[in-house]
Amino acid sequence: MDEPADPEADRPPPQDDHAFLGHPRGLATLSGLEVWERFSFLGMQAILVLYFADTVADGGLGMDPGTAASVSAAYGTMVYLVSVAGGWLADRILGSYRAVLWGGILIACGHYAMAVPTATMTWVGLGLISAGTGLLKPNVATMVGKLYRTDDDRRDAGFALYYMAINIGAFAGPLVTGWLGEHEGWHWGFSAAAAVGMTAGLIQYVLGRRHLAGRKHSAEYALAPDALRRAVWWIVGGALAFAALATALALVGWLTMGRFVDLLTLVSVIAPIAYFVVMFRSPRVTREERGRLRPYVVLFLASVAFNFILFQAYSTMMLLASTNAESTILGFDFPSSWYASALGAFEVALAPVVAALWARMGHRQPHASNKIAIGVILGGLSFLLMVIPTSGHDGDAYKMAAWWIVGSYLLLGLGDVLLETSGMSATSKLAPRAFGSQTMALWFLSLALANGIQAQVVKLYGQVSNPVYFGLNGAVAVAAGVVVMAMAPWLRRTMHPVH
Repeated sequence: MDEPADPEADRPPPQDDHAFLGHPRGLATLSGLEVWERFSFLGMQAILVLYFADTVADGGLGMDPGTAASVSAAYGTMVYLVSVAGGWLADRILGSYRAVLWGGILIACGHYAMAVPTATMTWVGLGLISAGTGLLKPNVATMVGKLYRTDDDRRDAGFALYYMAINIGAFAGPLVTGWLGEHEGWHWGFSAAAAVGMTAGLIQYVLGRRHLAGRKHSAEYALAPDALRRAVWWIVGGALAFAALATALALVGWLTMGRFVDLLTLVSVIAPIAYFVVMFRSPRVTREERGRLRPYVVLFLASVAFNFILFQAYSTMMLLASTNAESTILGFDFPSSWYASALGAFEVALAPVVAALWARMGHRQPHASNKIAIGVILGGLSFLLMVIPTSGHDGDAYKMAAWWIVGSYLLLGLGDVLLETSGMSATSKLAPRAFGSQTMALWFLSLALANGIQAQVVKLYGQVSNPVYFGLNGAVAVAAGVVVMAMAPWLRRTMHPVH
């Protein structure tokens, strides 16, 4: 399944390649893969917290809402932590093309495993999906960046179209998994269609590989043979030692689910700090590249602030929707998990509008840091909006109108399009050459940190009033966005060649 060695494999396509909606043909191949990856991942995320919180008699795991949200967030933390290893493996061993291919295979296997209706196979499936997503996610985004030259004005628009494809999957996934989960059982929702769809995505990825940059047979910065053998031994040995230690601690009763969640949060804090230190000190990073990493720290923290809100669309917002929101429109009853599809629908609708706007404005478009700041502010406002319908109504008997949650997801969707497309594009331009895939993995590490923080904060859900919970979280995000906007003059000076 690997492409033979090709001296042209990592050369960006010519700037006159406009075969896919004015963009390189490889964008269609990578976007098609991401449709199915997000279909499976976010479709599962939409019902995962509901499965954790459902009673054992109804096929769930019987967790209380706060714990269910915390464990769901911890799973997200693990997924994005693995992205760091995925970026390193692509840069040093596998190459981007093969990392994405094997990641997709692991994801498909994980969903097939979750077809088995046992708690054990659920955790096995989640582990496989975590490993696969960590390989696939950062490296697909890196390959999108390689389709464009640094000074190509289509670059941000291309990432916006790519993000639109992501959210086609985000829209369709919860519709299918939500219906299957409610009518056929949670494990049908986790596995049916997602595994088949991921397999279809892999087939079109392999068939379209000739249009991709970054499809080299070997890694761009491959380890020397001796170093490669040592790395393989360390990876295999470390994985086995970790599994043995975790099993032993679980058997003696020390490694409880709560402690595992806390451990993941701790790792999500330490990992980005360590990674930034390694990159700043690496002899492979030039002085000019090191200067561009400093403003990247600010963008990283902005991503944390926004995604802390975004990921709760699949945890606390799902719990709120299942207990306190109407699930009937014009006499039609729908699963509460379908609310998650509204987020994907808005992003599908808004991404091409944003892409067209940036393409039309060209060099006159707002600076990337301002796009990111506005995105963070919109994310905070989406939570502040929820203060209105939840005020004075903490009981389950009260049902808010569907349009409140839909309106919240509209703000969140627009913020996500602005922040993620600009953030991924800026990351691909600011990344040191020797850390290309790993810097994109670092962007996803901001998602791990957001999930790690969320895993602790959501424990308060149900312990404090809903207006206080959503109001405080939203206010913090708005404040973070304002700070980034205030730093715009310094960011514009230091983020060259990002505009």
